[in-house]
Amino acid sequence: MAKPTVTPMMEQYLGIKAANPGALLFYRMGDFYEMFFDDAVAAAAALDIALTKRGTHEGKDIAMCGVPVHAAEGYLLTLIRKGFRVAVAEQLEDPAEAKKRGYKAVVKRDVVRLVTPGTLTEESLLEARRHNFLAAYSCMRDEGALAWVDISTGEFRVMACPLPRLGPELARLSPRELLISDMIEPDVAPIAQDMQAALTVQPRASFDSGAAQNRLCDLYAVGALDAFGNFSRAEVSAMGAIVDYLNMTQRGKLPLLRHPTREEAGQIVQIDAATRRNLELTQALSGGRDGSLLHAIDRTVTAGGARLLERRIAAPSRDLAQIHARHGAVRFMLNDGRFSEDLRNNLKRCADMDRALSRLALDRGGPRDMAAIRNALAQSGIIAEQILRSDAPELLKSAANALLGHDNLVALLDAALIAEPPLLNRDGGFIAPSYDEDLDQTRKLRDEGRGVIAGMQAQYAQDTGISALKIKHNNVLGYFIECTATHAEKMLSAPLSERFIHRQTTANQVRFTTVELSELETKIHNAGSRALEIEKRLYDSLKQAILAQAGPIGDASRALAEVDLTSAFADLALGADWTEPRVDGSRAFDITGGRHPVVEAALKRSGEPFIANDCALTDDSTPAIWLLTGPNMAGKSTFLRQNAIIALLAQAGSFVPATRAHIGLVSQLFSRVGAADDLARGRSTFMVEMVETAAILNQADDRALVILDEIGRGTATYDGLSIAWAVMEHLHQTNRCRALFATHYHEMTALSAKLDGVENATVSVKEHMGDVIFLHEVKKGAADRSYGVQVARLAGLPQTVVDRARVVLDALEQGDRESGSRKQMVIDDLPLFSAAPPPPPTAPAAPSDVEAQLRDLNPDDLSPREALQALYDLRQLLPKA
Repeated sequence: MAKPTVTPMMEQYLGIKAANPGALLFYRMGDFYEMFFDDAVAAAAALDIALTKRGTHEGKDIAMCGVPVHAAEGYLLTLIRKGFRVAVAEQLEDPAEAKKRGYKAVVKRDVVRLVTPGTLTEESLLEARRHNFLAAYSCMRDEGALAWVDISTGEFRVMACPLPRLGPELARLSPRELLISDMIEPDVAPIAQDMQAALTVQPRASFDSGAAQNRLCDLYAVGALDAFGNFSRAEVSAMGAIVDYLNMTQRGKLPLLRHPTREEAGQIVQIDAATRRNLELTQALSGGRDGSLLHAIDRTVTAGGARLLERRIAAPSRDLAQIHARHGAVRFMLNDGRFSEDLRNNLKRCADMDRALSRLALDRGGPRDMAAIRNALAQSGIIAEQILRSDAPELLKSAANALLGHDNLVALLDAALIAEPPLLNRDGGFIAPSYDEDLDQTRKLRDEGRGVIAGMQAQYAQDTGISALKIKHNNVLGYFIECTATHAEKMLSAPLSERFIHRQTTANQVRFTTVELSELETKIHNAGSRALEIEKRLYDSLKQAILAQAGPIGDASRALAEVDLTSAFADLALGADWTEPRVDGSRAFDITGGRHPVVEAALKRSGEPFIANDCALTDDSTPAIWLLTGPNMAGKSTFLRQNAIIALLAQAGSFVPATRAHIGLVSQLFSRVGAADDLARGRSTFMVEMVETAAILNQADDRALVILDEIGRGTATYDGLSIAWAVMEHLHQTNRCRALFATHYHEMTALSAKLDGVENATVSVKEHMGDVIFLHEVKKGAADRSYGVQVARLAGLPQTVVDRARVVLDALEQGDRESGSRKQMVIDDLPLFSAAPPPPPTAPAAPSDVEAQLRDLNPDDLSPREALQALYDLRQLLPKA
């Protein structure tokens, strides 16, 4: 039996598909990207588009679906968010070129790009105010390293990272995609899953440190990496794996990457994944940014400033000099409101240069990206002059100097580009008039062809002295010169015959042409395509001029982000009444009038005030721990979180929501707040609580700030109390850190008499007529009860349940006051709960005289006097008092 034939097009498709396994293939066919076979079935379901068929293959129908090229980015984003990878196969030649090889010849196609979560650059596929990191993790013997890059901005960093630190670092960076070798997949896959990063397993050769070093040296055109830092083998391996992956996904067209920067773990505050989640730093527990700290405090006006803010919140500094410099810059802007306002207005006009530059480097940009860079650089010069004319501190002046030196590039782009160019260079029309003489002439031919011909006609009439000479056009001869037979002899005789070439003679007219006219005709016919070709050539030269200044442009972009973030912190401090914190090398933690910025903003929207509170931990060699008691709903968790957030904001370079703040440098921030299970990994709520608590006790040093809420609540009362007690002692005796420990176990308040560094504090409440009123005030001392039953009533529990709870509570408290067998007798004698029987149904009462008379009244028919009389009559029917 003959083997089924495969069409040349389908043969090409199958070959490209085989070379790109694991990815949906977008196969370009004219104005559509087509998908076939299983790709079509999967894509149609994911994109909710029609699934059709196109012919047969091996006796089966070929499933097919497609998306328009002009709308492809939206579909790509949907597929990427649903976990797909997409290989984009483009037409590499014009169909007319393919026809020259034969009428059955197939247009050349190949994959020009592999689209993955970590390699997005298009503006429509990215969140402008967030980084899009691609990370790689390498592990060699006992040495681990994490590298990460944002190809949309060029950010490229690496750090030593043992496997136990991988989870916290991924939580800080939130990479969209993580590269690992197949050797470490079992160890890393669960961590990547927890961090919701797409895991991409690469061959071991991609992580070979020798080959990785060669890749990096080739990328930066250097003989060795020593100029960038002293990198370990694992760090070189991780960075090289990223470069190898980018080379594969971008098909050899590498993005602009800044020189790799080595980060030290000791330079930033260490914050684990649970703490980030509990404090809702960049994402709320409900998902999304709304309700997060980042959302509440973001006053930046540029995309670069917003990304820098997220990095600062995710990784506060531990460098005192750096922290003080940032506070000084904020103070300067806060003290000069007019300066800050003018600066912010100028910053609002600055586009995202980093991402525009990246798109240009990858040939995914266009004239609009060039204009964005031109406008931002021009605005940068204005901002720099404004800063340098002021008494700004060194941090701002250093940023201002990075904004200068772009005059020549700005002048070039200003002369070359129109004010509002189109998105793509293929649309043309973006080069300004008078920039290129050849382009101006071509455009004139394209747009004013008749006028050019009329001008040539007038010139010929003058040169020959024949006023009746005309230039005409028909489909056979094209453009020609026509005169009457009486004038033809003059045209056919010297010297005009040398210039005017005879073409045709009719009954009454003689027709001529010239070399000049023939050339002009060709130019007019080709003027449209010729103008576009010239613009594309000029576009390429402008792109090269921009890319040649990629380094200084990147420096300017970072400087703008720094200035924007500083002004945003100043605007926040002014608008929200925040104060400059004192941060030093002590172990102090003294907050006066501290507030939670997210809760305060939410209360402000509803018109309610936030109750500020103080927190004073000791500043000496002893541990400093507050044991916080008080009822549920009184605000203990808010108090814990707000103090952790105040410390974080201070070291991020911001002012803080407090009346006064003195904070000794914090090295680590730990939080165990809230209750949640982890069913996917077989962990109960209590198990999750214990795992997170264990991480704190095993890692916290004497510079750490720890907040713990309700340790031991997920198990039996005495089990929980004993665990909480032991945890408190460990924090005091072993970790010797600063801590806030909230609990409902009132027995633990006795620890303040046993441990020198422990003080009791409580959240005030007031009882009124059986109700509990939360005052949200924290004061020294201990709570004597939890008010749980009252809170349950406020929550809406049936009154019978509340009443029964009071009975049980009284019995249990009485039992606690007894001992031995007497205690057990009190509990055993507690009667079982019996619900009161429902009341018997009652027959409806007969209507009263008043009701009967009211039912007979029709108010619309009554005059005012009659209505008044009816009221008197009704009153007479009321029973005597």
